Amino acid sequence: MQAYTYLAIDFACIIIPFIASFYRPHPFYKTWLSFIKASLLVGIIFLIWDQIFTVKEIWGFNPDYLTGIYLGALPLEEILFFFCIPYACVFTYFALKYLIRRNPLQNIHTLISLLLILILGTLAAFYIEKAYTAVTFILLSIYLLVCLFLKKDISFNYLAYITILPFFFASNGLLTGSLIDSPIVWYNNDENLGIRMGTIPFEDTFYGFLLITLNIDLFRYFESRKSPSQYK
Repeated sequence: MQAYTYLAIDFACIIIPFIASFYRPHPFYKTWLSFIKASLLVGIIFLIWDQIFTVKEIWGFNPDYLTGIYLGALPLEEILFFFCIPYACVFTYFALKYLIRRNPLQNIHTLISLLLILILGTLAAFYIEKAYTAVTFILLSIYLLVCLFLKKDISFNYLAYITILPFFFASNGLLTGSLIDSPIVWYNNDENLGIRMGTIPFEDTFYGFLLITLNIDLFRYFESRKSPSQYK
């Protein structure tokens, strides 16, 4: 059963959002086409990034916790990760848009973005030789700068990510070695800051936000073509 550990984590992340997608008053399943389009486009980018970093041994995977099915250097479970995690998070965004009429982050999301750009940009400049740190922080900073330039409201992106953070720490904690004998996903600390939140690299929080917010924004774009007033 150990060989199915990563696969079980993927399944655990998606099962409740999947079931809740059929909630009749606000069914997420009716937006699946928009989600699939978004997740495929974002997934291609992240899988290329993942493949390069795996080949360069910036991170890697413990075969003891894998089924042994690979595409290139990436195990099947890692590929599914880029569908399961975005599904759970885009569903969370979709649910919050329905449940919350006044977003508490509405008036401060620009400030949050500015602070992140300042902090992440500075860290990337100081640690430019560390691939995971530099690439993640630079890409997220560029994304946030584009959002500011376009005056894009990403307050619900932040709210959705904050909402799923406890689940992020639980699932990512398992992947990086919490509560199990060894990590499923290992990291070369020469390529990151070496700061861990439990077993989770500091950079993972921002890598995760970039993955999720790109999925949300593309989902919003595809849905806005059907419901402009709801996803403006």
